[in-house]
Amino acid sequence: MEVKRIAFKMKLKPGFEAEYKKRHDEIWPELVKLIKDSGISDYSIFLDRETNILFACQKQTGNLPNLENISNPVVRKWVDLMADIMEVNPDNTAVEVPLVELFHLP
Repeated sequence: MEVKRIAFKMKLKPGFEAEYKKRHDEIWPELVKLIKDSGISDYSIFLDRETNILFACQKQTGNLPNLENISNPVVRKWVDLMADIMEVNPDNTAVEVPLVELFHLP
């Protein structure tokens, strides 16, 4: 199966860096399982402190049906938990902007 490298950005509200890190440090085992079962690996999120932009990158196989299903109770609980500290859509999912890969050195 093809492995894709995916990158996107999100926006953290000012003053919430520590809380964002805390929530991810305490990520639930059922969410980790859902992420891995969705074909995501090598997932990192970086913060640009000057702009509060979160830069996420991951390796992905499959098409993420589990993580995009907002009716999944684990997904719903997570997006609702994170909604107060990030820029979100009306359904509380993070506003994500896909990034285009222009260079890769394997």
